Formats: sequence, structure tokens, C-alpha cells
Amino acid sequence: MPAAERRAIPLHTKILIGLVAGAAAGGIANTLLTAESPGLQWLVDHITEPVGQLFLRLLLLLVVPLVFSSLLLGVAGLGDLRRIGRIGVKSLVYTLVASAISVAIGLTLANTIQPGRRVDAETSRQLAERYSIDAARRVESATAAADADTPLMKVVKTIVPTNIVHSLGRETPDMLGLMFFTLFLGIAITLAPPAKTTTFLAAMEGLYEGVSAAIQIVMRIAPYAVFCLLFSMTARFGFNLLVSLGWFVLTVLLGLSLHMFGTYSLSVWFLSGIPPLEFFRRIKTVIITAFSTSSSNATLPTALRVSEENLGVPRDINSFVLTVGATANQNGTALYEGVTVLFLAQLAGVDLSVGQQIMVVYLAILGGVGTAGVPSGSIPFIILVLAQVGVNPALIGIILGIDRILDMCRTVLNVTGDITIATYVARSEGAELLREIPVRPQVDL
Repeated sequence: MPAAERRAIPLHTKILIGLVAGAAAGGIANTLLTAESPGLQWLVDHITEPVGQLFLRLLLLLVVPLVFSSLLLGVAGLGDLRRIGRIGVKSLVYTLVASAISVAIGLTLANTIQPGRRVDAETSRQLAERYSIDAARRVESATAAADADTPLMKVVKTIVPTNIVHSLGRETPDMLGLMFFTLFLGIAITLAPPAKTTTFLAAMEGLYEGVSAAIQIVMRIAPYAVFCLLFSMTARFGFNLLVSLGWFVLTVLLGLSLHMFGTYSLSVWFLSGIPPLEFFRRIKTVIITAFSTSSSNATLPTALRVSEENLGVPRDINSFVLTVGATANQNGTALYEGVTVLFLAQLAGVDLSVGQQIMVVYLAILGGVGTAGVPSGSIPFIILVLAQVGVNPALIGIILGIDRILDMCRTVLNVTGDITIATYVARSEGAELLREIPVRPQVDL
């Protein structure tokens, strides 16, 4: 069995193979048969597209319980706020500010580089026809009932639902309402007697773990679903569709790099009193672990040890900040979600207004809190945000094949962000940072 496991192909490799094979097969079919071929249309309509839609609908099925349980547990984890006091407030404020900066960087780059616009006009027109949801119809029906409302009243009605069950019962669930309800309930739970909420939080832990496991099960059919999704798209639109993928990767990596070596360097220098080069040198083990596992949760034990031993962060601050941060502080994920939504909207020919982009910022910030700290945990959330802004979620298939490598990179940013928070809080609480790294390796030599 160990030998078989060693020979097994990793899931992310299978997804990449599915991406390449599906794109190649669909592109060749488009070239040889043309998109109007009856046989090719039958294959796409009756085989490949239904399989791809099955995968997407399974993910959509899990997104509401995932966001609810994960976000609730992240906020309820601040129950230690009453015990630790200032630490919880500082951590929360830092997380929100850093997440807002990361999403702003991502959206600025996406609007500047416009990776989704770097395809020819005909392919963009076909994509717009095929994958743009009829947003005008939805906006018209919503506007008809709200014409008499003042701007502030519109904001209130958009964010605060009157019936959360009704809001979630729509074909496209109301994410803004869900997140407001979850945040409000999570804050209320931190104020309730712990003895009264322990059972409920334990149930939420079970729900979170169960949904996370379900996502991993669904992701096992991802290689075949990605093949079908990419075959369907390239069979219709040819190879021109894939040109913009390189620009998308460049935009994401540039945004992650700016936040990692720009925002975080300034933070540790001015807020934590640590030279940036020294900071990154001392956490290199955490960076490597985060990159290889693509999981903030899996990296947590290493982050706890390195932060305490190499940076001098006290254990009590470590336990609170890094444990909650593994779920609640996902700066890299927030940036990635913002860029991905804008990229796919551009690709589908959907122009997002300033108001819609502000909504994406809001959703991405809270989505960073509500995204599971496991590989591919952001995919269900991105699917739902796409539907919120009028873009067909089927377009997510374009980026699934390269999501793994980008997931590895954004996990590095997520975990590094957790440690920057810990060092900032520790210094503000009077802790002595930058203790000497243990010299055991030198003694062994």
C-alpha cells in the first residue's frame, strides 16, 4: 500500500492534466469540426456540459453551510476577547485593514492590467452571450421595489435581511445577508455564557469539518469535471480563450508579491520593530510548509513553534492569534477572490460598476474570514460571488486547473499575515521580540 501511495498521482496534477487535455481536445475539435458542427454540439450539450455542471452544483450545495460554520466559528473564537481584552480587538482590526488593503491591491491590478480583456473581440462577444447572466432583468426587478428608498435605506435593505431562511432559499443565496447574520450571531455568542453555547459551537465545529471533508470528496471529481468544462469552452470558442490565463496568473502573483513584500514588510518594520529581511529569514520554514501543503490549518503547528522560538512571540498570544488567524485571517485568499471575480467578469464581457466592485471588496474581506483553511477552500465562495455580480459560475472551470499553484502562493501570504499580526500584538503588549534562534544545528556540527 505505501508503494501504491507513492505511485499515486497527486490531485492537483490530475486537475492540471484534465485542464490541458480538455483544452487541447476541445480546441482541436473546434478547429477540425467548427463550433457549429451538430455532432460536436450534441457532445457538449449532452455529455461534457452536464458533467461540468454537476461538479459546480455540488460545490454550490456546500457553500452556504461552509461560509456559515466557518465564519461563525472564526468570530465566536473571539470569545477570548473578554479574557485577553486588547489582543482580540487589535487582531480583528489588523485583519480587516490588511484584508481591505489586499483586495484593493488585487482590484487595482485587475482594473489596470485587465487580464480578462486580453482576448480577441469575437471570443469576448461569444463569451458574453454564453456566460453573462441577464443582470439587467435582475436589477430591474430589484430597482422597481426600491425606487422610493433613500441611498442609506437601500444599503440597509441590501445588507440586513428580514428573513434569513427566505434569503438563503433563493436560487442564488443572499451572501451579504448570510454574512451579516453570521457576524451578528457570532458576536452575540461571544457575549453569551460559555456554558450555554458550548453545545452549539461543537455542532458548528462538526458541520465545518463535515463540509470541509465533503469539499475534498467533490474535488476528487475535479479532474474529470475540469476536462469537461474546458472541452466545452474551447470547443465553442477555440484556443483564443486560453490566452488570457497567463495574464490572470501574472496579475494574481504580482498582487500577492506586492502585499507580501510591500504591506507586510512595512508592517513588521514599523509596527513590530523587526527588519523585514530578518523577519522573512526567521519564518522561512513556515513559508515552505505553507507552500507545500496549501493549507493554513496544516501549517498551524509549524507557525506556532517558529513564531515562539524564532520571533519571541509569547505562547498565550500565539495560541490566540495564530489559531483564530488560520481561519479568520486570509489576506491572500481575499486578494485572489477579488482578482478572480473581476477577471472572469471581464472575460464574460460583464462590466462591474464601482458599486459592484465595492460589494466584491466587502464580500472578499468577509469571505477571507469565512473561507476554509484547506486546499481549494475558496472555490465554492468564488462561485457564489460570481452569481452575485451577474457572471455565470461555469466560467470558474477556466481557472481550476491552475488554482493549485496559486493556492500554494496565497497560502504563504495567509500564514505570513497571521505571524505579522502575532508580532504586532506581542510588541504592543510589551513582549521582547527577536530572541536568538536556537544554535542546536551548529552544536551538532
